[in-house]
Amino acid sequence: MPLTFDDLLHRAASLARPGHRALLGITGGPGAGKTTLAERLTRELNGDGEPWVAHVPMDGFHLADVELDRLGRRSRKGAPDTFDAAGYAALLERLRCDEDDVVYAPGFERTLEQPVAGSIPVPPTARLVVTEGNYLLVDAGLWPRVRSRLDEVWFCELDERERVRRLVARHEEFGKGHDEAVAWVLGTDQRNADLVTATRRHADLVVPESAMPAVEAEAEA
Repeated sequence: MPLTFDDLLHRAASLARPGHRALLGITGGPGAGKTTLAERLTRELNGDGEPWVAHVPMDGFHLADVELDRLGRRSRKGAPDTFDAAGYAALLERLRCDEDDVVYAPGFERTLEQPVAGSIPVPPTARLVVTEGNYLLVDAGLWPRVRSRLDEVWFCELDERERVRRLVARHEEFGKGHDEAVAWVLGTDQRNADLVTATRRHADLVVPESAMPAVEAEAEA
């Protein structure tokens, strides 16, 4: 039987067990549907009751532009070494230990293209944390620390032409001209996408496009 979104809901919910806060990772290339899937899972699982699922994106661990300028990495923003991987892993470990009242995670403001500290509260009632980002399965540098904190990692698989189309549209939405957006997508973003695609074999589950919610009205990272 083909995998469905309802199957994903059931699998995600089953990760949470008594006495254990579960962490689910969702990965895939830029524009593959990670954010939309994470947001939809969170919304559907929470329903109208007390929230027990939280969404914590990896994007909050982007290095600020001022630091990327200092390091000479601004032109490669979005590459693995433009994130604070150790800080992200440390936050996931804190969430996993489940010893604090509220844990505050950083978010990412797309209109500013900058991380925003302390903008996502994770309450003690959250028994499942859904986190998403490009590099959850990368086995180089400090990224293996991230994978070790996650109960499962799912890989979003999308038709390549559609992924590129969505990504160009997103860059245009947030201020780039068409030619600049295309150049960035086929350059920096594509190099990152190739790296992420190589990690697909390490995923616990590959999520096909047919099981993912539509992204037309939602921003995707």
